[in-house]
Amino acid sequence: MTKHEIIRCERCQTPFECKANSFTKCQCSTVQLTINEVQYVSELYDGCLCANCLLVIQQEYRESMGLV
Repeated sequence: MTKHEIIRCERCQTPFECKANSFTKCQCSTVQLTINEVQYVSELYDGCLCANCLLVIQQEYRESMGLV
């Protein structure tokens, strides 16, 4: 049995264990976003996203800004 809530990524619908109460242990904390990247993500989505989707959106943002 899991200790934390199982939710679906708002973007890809993949289920994952949300550890919002233990943020440093949550899978999303493995993705290091700049403040501008966080703002970009928050403009597109309201809910939690899996780490994989965060990486994809981060790459999209960096490409759109000519950073890669």
